[in-house]
Amino acid sequence: MAAEPSEMILRVIEADRVIKLKLSSRPSSVDQLINILKHKLELDNDFSLHYEDPDFDGKLTSLVDINELPQKAVLHISLSNDSSSVASTETLSDVSTPERLSRWPSGPFPIPSFSFVVEVMLTEGNREFEKNGTPLRLARDQKHDILEQLASTIYGFKAYPSDKELAKAAEALVAKHPCLKEAGSDTGWNGWKNSIKFKMGNYRTKMRRVGCKEVTVNAGKRSRRNPDNEPSHTNIKRPKRAEVNFLPNFPKGEDSSSLEHLRDLIVEELKKTERNLPLISKMMQTTFALRRQTIVMSCPPVKQLLDLWPALRMQSEVFAEFQRITNQNLSNTFYAELDRHIPRLMALFRQKASRTGKNADALAEIFKVHDEQVLHDIHSRRTTVLHALPVYLREDTSGFFQTCVDGLDEPGFGDASVALLTTLSDNSMSRVHYQPEKISVVLEGEVVATLPRLADAFLVMFGLTYALHLSYPKGLTNTFEFAQKILLGLEECKLSPRLQSLKNDLMGQV
Repeated sequence: MAAEPSEMILRVIEADRVIKLKLSSRPSSVDQLINILKHKLELDNDFSLHYEDPDFDGKLTSLVDINELPQKAVLHISLSNDSSSVASTETLSDVSTPERLSRWPSGPFPIPSFSFVVEVMLTEGNREFEKNGTPLRLARDQKHDILEQLASTIYGFKAYPSDKELAKAAEALVAKHPCLKEAGSDTGWNGWKNSIKFKMGNYRTKMRRVGCKEVTVNAGKRSRRNPDNEPSHTNIKRPKRAEVNFLPNFPKGEDSSSLEHLRDLIVEELKKTERNLPLISKMMQTTFALRRQTIVMSCPPVKQLLDLWPALRMQSEVFAEFQRITNQNLSNTFYAELDRHIPRLMALFRQKASRTGKNADALAEIFKVHDEQVLHDIHSRRTTVLHALPVYLREDTSGFFQTCVDGLDEPGFGDASVALLTTLSDNSMSRVHYQPEKISVVLEGEVVATLPRLADAFLVMFGLTYALHLSYPKGLTNTFEFAQKILLGLEECKLSPRLQSLKNDLMGQV
């Protein structure tokens, strides 16, 4: 039954719930609408409203004029960050920042300053090299000083750099100080790379002795004194997907008991009807190191982890956790890059759909449903691209994209199942669905989050693979690595042939 002209139908998105709300008439002002929402949703905190503006492909716009709001609209509630709302009877220590605040530099490696004596010596050496091409001869203690400072700087970015990254550091050293170039070397820095690699091993040993968790976790391997332990290069726990803060130490002044107490407080806070979201966020930041140690060192099942840390079911905390781990804003970067590439991606997918073959037929079916839609906004295009991407990359999505009808039993999931479950209002046979009732994120057979749109659900699942230290879904590695390496730029240098080909097609046209 169609809505009356004066009736408003709103889809209100607030933190971790989505509510459909019908109003008999349009409120007279934005303030009146806020008061109505406070009463209907039982909210005490102040908030502002944003709506998905149909004039700008559904992009969020601040609601300042009530007459700008369509009769049928999607509203987003944005809680005000009032310092008074953070008040609590519990005293939180100052939150220590993660050990690393930046990722490995994308440009030239930043060579540090060395001791005063070495800097003077290098200045003179560079001058002489420029005049007559004579390389500088270093004393043992001078080379030690250079390598020690380089190791410290490299460790500030990551504890386990790759050979390629060590080569960049050695290359940058010789570029800044040409007098250190090695005679008879093709590159002029191969020997420096090997010296830096050896020094990094020594530096990790020093950090292990002072109790740095990300290297002590790999202690106790086979050695001359412990011949029965596992081999030194087996089961090394180290970042594999550009995690910057993989296994940080506890914040200053905290220990496992104090952080466990905060974890209990988070669990209790989430049981309340009116949650103190700023307080939860602050406690999650403080307990980050405890959470990483549990996840990385013990690897418990997803259900057990989410019972311990239920805040990771919240979209906002998944994104915050991803930021802590990678120093990357997940939603802003992902959507900005995806939206930038969407026109070219859709052109590539349509070109493939015009050919023959199983994948071409699947793409043609996706675009047939897309073209039949009345509304083509940014959300529908994101949905189309995320369905078409794995098909284009020749990956099997049969177990990943699943559907069920609202009110009927959801399909059974095994313990290893990873899926995005689309709940529909009717039994549609379509391959792609643009207006579902909800999308559920399923990990290890557990529904861990429910979102209104496919792109949001995909992004939460991607964030959870980092937050919970999970492998990418089996059979969809290329799709998830597209998000990681091409859209987010995390370790983009290592691409499979299919992804490299897709990247070449994208970058040649963007």
